[in-house]
Parts: sequence; C-alpha cells; structure tokens
Amino acid sequence: LFRSHRLGVQELLMSQTPPDTPEKMGFEVVGFEGMAPLDKKPTSTEPTEVLKWLTARRKCTLELNNGTSLQGYSFGAPTSVSGEVVFNTGMVGYPESLTDPSYAGQILVITYPLVGNYGVPSDEEDELGLPRWFESHKIHLKAVVISDYSYEPSHYTCIRTLGEWLVAQGVPGIYGVDTRAITKMIRVSGSMLGKVVVEGSTPSESLEMDDPNMRNLAAEVSRKEKHTFVPPNPKDGKMVHVLAVDCGMKNNIIRYLVNYLGVKVTVVPWDYDFTQDEFDGLFLSNGPGDPTKCMVTVEHVKTVMAQRPRTPIFGICLGNQILSLAAGAKTYKMKFGNRGMNQPVVDLRTTRCYITSQNHGYAVDGKSLPDGWMQFMVNANDGTNEGIIHTLKPWFSVQYHPEACGGPTDTDFLFDYFLRYISEPTSAPVTTMPYSIPQTFRKVLVLGSGGLTIGQAGEFDYSGSQAIKALKEAGLQSILINPNIATVQTSAGMADRVYFLPVTPEFVTKVIERERPDGIFAAFGGQTALNCAVKLYEDKVFEKYNVKVLGTQISAILKTEDRELFSQVVETCGYKIAESACCSTVQDSVEAANKIGYPVLVRAAFALGGLGSGFANNAEEVTKLVTVALVNSPQVIIDKSLKGWKELEYEVVRDKNDNCITVCNMENFDPMGIHTGDSIVIAPSQTLTNAEYYRLRECALKIIRHLGIVGECNIQYCVDPHSDQFRIIEVNARLSRSSALASKATGYPLAY
Repeated sequence: LFRSHRLGVQELLMSQTPPDTPEKMGFEVVGFEGMAPLDKKPTSTEPTEVLKWLTARRKCTLELNNGTSLQGYSFGAPTSVSGEVVFNTGMVGYPESLTDPSYAGQILVITYPLVGNYGVPSDEEDELGLPRWFESHKIHLKAVVISDYSYEPSHYTCIRTLGEWLVAQGVPGIYGVDTRAITKMIRVSGSMLGKVVVEGSTPSESLEMDDPNMRNLAAEVSRKEKHTFVPPNPKDGKMVHVLAVDCGMKNNIIRYLVNYLGVKVTVVPWDYDFTQDEFDGLFLSNGPGDPTKCMVTVEHVKTVMAQRPRTPIFGICLGNQILSLAAGAKTYKMKFGNRGMNQPVVDLRTTRCYITSQNHGYAVDGKSLPDGWMQFMVNANDGTNEGIIHTLKPWFSVQYHPEACGGPTDTDFLFDYFLRYISEPTSAPVTTMPYSIPQTFRKVLVLGSGGLTIGQAGEFDYSGSQAIKALKEAGLQSILINPNIATVQTSAGMADRVYFLPVTPEFVTKVIERERPDGIFAAFGGQTALNCAVKLYEDKVFEKYNVKVLGTQISAILKTEDRELFSQVVETCGYKIAESACCSTVQDSVEAANKIGYPVLVRAAFALGGLGSGFANNAEEVTKLVTVALVNSPQVIIDKSLKGWKELEYEVVRDKNDNCITVCNMENFDPMGIHTGDSIVIAPSQTLTNAEYYRLRECALKIIRHLGIVGECNIQYCVDPHSDQFRIIEVNARLSRSSALASKATGYPLAY
C-alpha cells in the first residue's frame, strides 16, 4: 500500500511517542456519515496520509457463541448482524455465492484469503430478464468474513468494488481476521452462531443471537407469484413444460432448463399446490435451511408421486432432501455442511468421480431410504448422501449443484437425463464400467531428468523422484537413466538400479536390451525424455522389446508436439489457437510471417524451455530467429503475436477410466511476451471470474480427454484482458516445471 514510503512511516512512528488517539495527532475524526468511502485508499502516499487512513479504518468484531472474539475491519455496510457462521472453500465466485438464496441467514466465511480481486459486475439482465451475473436479485447472507480485502479490483467487467456493493445492499463485511482459524474451529466444533459487530452500530449486548434454522427460510426467499420462462428461440413442435418449485431457486437453474434444454418453465412459490397443474416434468429447487420446514412441499410431491407415477421428478440440493422426505427417508443436520466448489462425489452406478459445487448444511440419511429407492451418489470425502434414484420410476435427485455458478459443470448431463426421462419415462439412463484384463508389471524404466541444461536437469528431479517413490510403494522394480548425479532421484535408496548415462535413444536402447523392462515412464524427465521416447517409438524399439509406454501414449504426445495436428484437435473440440504456421526453412518462415502479419512469435518445436524463441517485427528479425531455432529443432512455429494478453495454465490429471480433474491453475504475473521462465507465476489465478475460471477448466478437460492423455499434463492459455476471448497456446503431455510448483502450492504431489 505504501511501499515507497514505508520507511517514512516507520520514522514518523519512531520519532515520537505514539499518541493514544488520532485527535492528538491532529487528525480530523468524523462520524461514519461524513467519512470517505472505505474503498478509497489514500489519495497521497505521504506517510501522514497513509497513517491517517490506517487509523481511521472502521473497527469490526466477529463474535462466536463459543466465546471466541476476532478483531478486524469493516468494509461493507456499517451495521451489526447475527446468524449462523459457515465457511465456503471456493477460490472464485463470490458474486454468485453472495446472491445464492441458500445462504439466507448465514454469516459466510470465505476460506480463500484474497477476496474482491475482480470486483463486482453490473446488474444487467439476460434475455430471460434475470440478472446476468448473479444468482438472485439481491445478497441473501447476513455478512461476509474474509482474510484480505482487495481495494483495487482488476477485471474488464468490474464496475464497482465488493465493498461498494455490500454497502448498497446493506450487508456488512469484515476483513483482517484469521479465516483459517475460524474454519478449523468450525470443522472441530461444527457450525455455530455468531455476530458481526461494527463499531458505531448496534453493540453486541443489544444484538440477539439469531438461529436461522429455527425459521422457514425457504418461505423467506421463495418468490411469491408464478412466473413463466420460455426459450428466446423456441423449436418447432410441442414444447416440453417443466414446473419448478422455488424454495430458493438459483437463476442458473432456470437458465439451464430454458436455454440448455429448451423447455418452457413455470416457476411457482414453495407452498404452491401444483398437484392439479399440467406439466411434463417436476423440478424441485435448492434452498436454505431445514427441509422439515417445507412439509407443505413434501406433501404436494407425495401426491404427484401417488397420482402420476410416470411424471419425471428431478431435485437439486434442498430438492434432494424434499424428494427423500416424500419417499419416506429421513434427513439430519450435518456438523458443518459442505460448501464449496471442489467436492468429489462418486456415481454408484459406475464409480466415476465428479467434482461438484455444493452449499448445504442438511443431508439425507441414505440408510433410511425405503424399498425401491437407492443411493445415486455419495461424497468421496465424508461418505454422506449426494443423491437418490428410484429403481423403476423416473425420479431422481442430487445434493450438489450440476448447474454450478459458481463451480464446475462436470455433471450438467443430469439435465439431459431429466429431459430423457420426460421423453421416455420408462427408460432409466444406463452406463457401463469399462473393463480390461489387468496387465502385470514387474520392472519399469524411468527416463530421468537429464544433464544440466535448460528444460531438464533439476527442474524435473522432483517429478522423477515422486515417480520412483510410487513405483517402490507399488512393489515394482525401478530402473533409472539419468546422467546428473546432483539429483535426489539418483540418491541411494531411491531407484533399484541407476544408469548414469545420457537420456538419448542410443543409450536408452542399450539399457532396455539389458534390463528388459515391462514398461517405461517418459513423462517425468522433461522435454529431453519425451523427445527420446518419441524417437524410440518411431524406431519401433518399444515394439521390438515388448516395452509398454505407461501413461500417455506416444500417439497422443505427437498430437501435442506437432502444431498442425494439435491445431486440428483444438478445432475439433470447438476452440481456437493463435493463428500460426509450421515451417522447416527460413524462406517458408518469412512467407508465413508475412501472411500472418507482424509482429509474430517465433518458436522452436520440440524445444527445451523456449530455446530459440522470440518476437519478430519484420522479415529480417524472423530470419535471425529462425536460423537459430532450426539449429535446435527440425521445425519452427510462427504464431500471431498476442502481446499484452494474460497467460494462464491449468494442471490436469486424468486416469485410464476417464476420471479427470484440474488440480491447480496458475497465472503469470507478466502478460504474453515475457517467457514463463523469466516471469513470476502465481497459484492460483488472481484475475479470473467464476465464469472464466470454469470456462477454461471445461476447455482443459475436453481437450485432454480428446487427446487421450493418461497421467499429468498442463494446458496453457492466453486470455484477452478486455473481453471473454481466449486462445490455447499448447499442451504439455508430461510433467513440467509448473507441475512441481503446483505440487508444492497445493500439497498434491502430481507426479506421485
């Protein structure tokens, strides 16, 4: 905040005895009404101005009913409130979370330390008349608790700060408290009641502790009248009609039903009697609080199930609990609930695991389900119920949010299931598990990190060491080739046998001939190991000695390394790469650059760490760069320059059963034009909204699945800072430098 004058502030404080009050320092202290907006930092960086601003910040306290009191600063509306204290583990999506009706009556602790970094967008409406960027028309929670507040948001859609939005909505916020400590406390003791007491507002002793779960929260947040939504461009023929019960319904559910499925949706209040209405499918929405407070809705659902057994029913979140109660099951209050965007759930029909968005404090007792019903999905973390399904009737529900917003959309196929049930009520969706005869391995060759040059060596020592550790724990013999003795992976006690030889096709072939391994790891030694494996594959060495490439197959690696093949893959998936051309001569490179238009980026294919890369503004500069690049690579890539765009990457892991997750994403501090090796990288990204974050994630999963990568890889993007446009730069079908960073930053050892 005051980096250039930090020493000046320290000298100011040390030169005099700190006074007791701002008044004694000569500062003008005014009431809250006359105070400058809290989101305005000092207009001057002079030490006295900075100190005046720091001193004038409004104090705020978070008080928990277990006696804990945490001091912080107010950044929202200057009003004191009370409610149930819960936490959310999402890294993005605070505008969506704050407007989610399921948070009604709650004080939300956001565990991600930096909040407000991309500001708040406008209140514009979409084609359905719903707020485009929010999940309802207002903020429903009582207060927001964060660790660090971003006074200067950075995003092209931002029109106001988070603090300004909270003030306009009359919602208080507190920052400067230890949210990690609060989260750990809630995990141990469970959700608890609390107060956010703002200095100058209602004092704590005059504020009663409010338990929102004692009220019918669904009745408070539900709409009061029927509302019908029709697709903007309806298809010819009879339109499917879905009746949706609003118990606190998120806007994105309506968008999915109307825009994605193309159905007519009639949304009714929570207590509306829909038993005599005409509709093709019944939808039960999410909502806040205790499901047993919604027994009116439960009875209506029971009636429909009894009178119209062929009418499909689909429930989400609170809808899962309402359907369960209607079926005869029981619900209970969880210790602290599941709220976040990274909750793993397992489909019990296939054992596939999905990453989901969740926000609930109550759950269904899976053991209480009556005959004819079965658990649909369960939480992979705590084993709680994540959905139910009828064995014969077209009725099912899930505890999480397939519509996301915020969060991943990995399970949006459930909306298709619902529509399929409507068109064919007697057919349940059936999936089968892939099966293959297990192959036994006894000895695996690991291509190590290579000699001391850029793109290999110690940069990949971490990944190779983790691979060897995993092999040892699996009871497999590991053979390592690595000429670099200054590495952990070559230390005694790591690999069963080490060959201090160059990672080249000639030497690797000799080791294969001698050791006769069953499999080989090619993705843990950087580009050198990858290039070596490609050459061995092309020379049919693996085929000759019956060595199985473990993980990503060479055919997939070739698609990522050959620019033309990679471009075809990207276009097939519906995305774009920067306009580019692959060339093998200087003349072809100049002609390609002239066609694409200057400036251009010259990159060497199959290169180590960007060797021979650079920007060219004319044919002469292209000639110089290409001449150098062709010494190290048989092919150069001429890309359209995207200088100034943001550069991001996602670390992705996929297994042979097609379970696919993004472990981490990272954002370069510098924009495109600065090589990643010369830049600072920040994990996770700092300037992406929920929509952007999960749009890039969805793209990553689609590309990686299409390529058929098995194991760890990363995909790099460039993102326009002034629009929603992005381009795919490349996919590394191996462990990379950033993989080690992601492993350390997340605590998830990717190579292992």
